[in-house]
Amino acid sequence: MYSFLLSIVALIVGYIIYGKITEKVFGIDENRKTPAIANPDGVDYVPLPWWKVFLIQFLNIAGLGPIFGAIMGIMFGSASFLWIVLGTIFAGGVHDYISGMMSVRANGASQSELVGMHLGDGVKQFMRGFSLILMVLVGAVFVSGPAGLLAKMTPDSINVTWWIVIVFAYYVLATLLPIDKIIGKIYPVFGFALLFMAVGIMAAMIINKTPIPEFTEGFANLHPKQLPIFPIMFVSIACGAISGFHATQSPLMARCIENEKLGRRVFYGSMVAEGIVALIWAAAASSFYGSIQGLQEHVASLGNVNAPAQIVDQISKSWLGPVGGVLALLGVIAAPLTSGDTALRSARLIAADFLKFDQKPIVKRLIISVPLFIITFLVLQMDFNILWRYFAWCNQTLAVFTLWAITVYLSKENKFYGISLLPALFMTAVTVSYILMAPEGFHLSQTISIGSGIAVAILSSVLFFVRTKKN
Repeated sequence: MYSFLLSIVALIVGYIIYGKITEKVFGIDENRKTPAIANPDGVDYVPLPWWKVFLIQFLNIAGLGPIFGAIMGIMFGSASFLWIVLGTIFAGGVHDYISGMMSVRANGASQSELVGMHLGDGVKQFMRGFSLILMVLVGAVFVSGPAGLLAKMTPDSINVTWWIVIVFAYYVLATLLPIDKIIGKIYPVFGFALLFMAVGIMAAMIINKTPIPEFTEGFANLHPKQLPIFPIMFVSIACGAISGFHATQSPLMARCIENEKLGRRVFYGSMVAEGIVALIWAAAASSFYGSIQGLQEHVASLGNVNAPAQIVDQISKSWLGPVGGVLALLGVIAAPLTSGDTALRSARLIAADFLKFDQKPIVKRLIISVPLFIITFLVLQMDFNILWRYFAWCNQTLAVFTLWAITVYLSKENKFYGISLLPALFMTAVTVSYILMAPEGFHLSQTISIGSGIAVAILSSVLFFVRTKKN
């Protein structure tokens, strides 16, 4: 329990201290007009109070990742707690804050546009396509997850298929309507459910004095299949530590924030809040079944069923009772719902930036959105477990490109770029090693995969320094 509580405190202190350092490195200008103030359009550029912007950003990024990813990640052992804390403070928080503020400075530009500005037109075109693929994967993953959980709460006649149709219909409306019509109104309610879930589960662990892994037990790899901690764990626990998906969501709020001084609360703060959610679910999953080994045995008994969804359902109902369990599940359902709809909204904006389509007329929104909905529906036919693994890798790969764009930006501005360079190097090695090693990748040996990942990271740093010196 002490390691868990210490990790929570470390995240809060990290926000206060390292968040302030990150803000100082970027250099805010409180007198500079934000896009919402300078260019309001009533659709995407809409000034909103900071607490609403924070809740929307938090719910946008806190999809299934910090819950499902943390549950699967804790099977590696106490090292997962360490990664959530250090990743959130030194990688995820920096990634989210600076990419969000870069978008604020660039009139709410999308992630692919920001990357292109600093890494070149060729990378920009690649990132447009890559970002669209990730947004479609997120939309599909975050239809399946909440639909499966909702089906457990309703009669058998309303099965998963029915809920997929209902969730998809909601996504269509949320993608097309102005941001303050649905997203700006219902997210505070979803936010309450998600916060209730986190606080309720944490309180249950403290009251029941459940056996949570401690750092004193060491950081040995406990995974039942002995999957290597590096790089597998760093991809499994994505959204709870660092996630490229966040950079695709930040421009939505960069178009709504009213002053640059609010950026740390919104971007860095929501990343820390997500890290806390990830810690809670990692601890809950390991303690509910008595130990990490107990969790592993339970997951093995479920076979190919969506194990994290089953675990969330059991923990919520058992620890919080019928009413509390329903509220907790609503929080878990709200998280992916609110990430899925804004993912498809981001996809629409990315496509609109590329096609130079004004998004005020609804006809032009439909021209872009309808093909995206059709593609997302077709992707939904894939097996969820395979879909999730591709999403996780694409997610972290997107973070790599964003971190390098941040590093180049800081270098151009003569600011301390080391704050993003180190996480960029680390995540480059992680993503390259993973895709070479993973079953859904090239399935190469661990030695070759990790060696190649480190080599690509070194080569990337050499190219960066050569370019910096040339400029």
